[in-house]
Amino acid sequence: MATKSSGEDVLQRLKALAEHFRTSNSSQSPPPPPPTPAAAQLTKRAAVLICLFPTDIAELRVILTKRASTLSSHSGEVALPGGKRDLSDADDIATALREAEEEIGLAPALVNVVTVLEPFVNKKGITVVPVLGLLSSKEAFNPTPNAAEVDAIFDVPLEMFLKDEKRRAVEKEWMGYNYLLHFFDYEYGNEKYVIWALTAGILIKAASLVFERPPAFLERRPRFWNASANSSKTSHAQP
Repeated sequence: MATKSSGEDVLQRLKALAEHFRTSNSSQSPPPPPPTPAAAQLTKRAAVLICLFPTDIAELRVILTKRASTLSSHSGEVALPGGKRDLSDADDIATALREAEEEIGLAPALVNVVTVLEPFVNKKGITVVPVLGLLSSKEAFNPTPNAAEVDAIFDVPLEMFLKDEKRRAVEKEWMGYNYLLHFFDYEYGNEKYVIWALTAGILIKAASLVFERPPAFLERRPRFWNASANSSKTSHAQP
């Protein structure tokens, strides 16, 4: 576990990055109008929110959800709050914040955006943009799961995704390239959760950025997660 002083240093750096991001965006010209329905369908774009908050010992934790068991896809899996872009969304940040409010009752005003990470591409060819943010007040956030989409809301230490302690991996193959699918096991209350696949990959990336160091294990990401390597054959890939 990180010491309190090092945790406070990381938190101060993230706050400074959030302020820089806010002021930089406010000085830019207004965003372009939303795309037409046809263009939006072609872009196949989504965004997720990596919302961090510090504990009283300056440990950074990230908010996660367990998807509702009634959903038609990825039911019961652990995920970051997020979803597909709507025509009304001005940008990826707007998508992530809107989805977080709809899924877990997190008001956008409570999130200070730190940065937008490099996009991932999932096995269905959808571009997923991670938005990294800081929760301005843990006390002001009253988790309210949308029963149609979320079975549970919980949080885990972000630094866990750089460690080997709760991790296991399975080797997979795609188009002649072997990669590792990582699984992180975590107990919260009386529940056991498994964080894996794209969600785990995004959190490894976020933790590496926040703590400014690589994971303590071999990562070996699937190539189809990278937009530049993605192709029409992506649909044949494993998760």
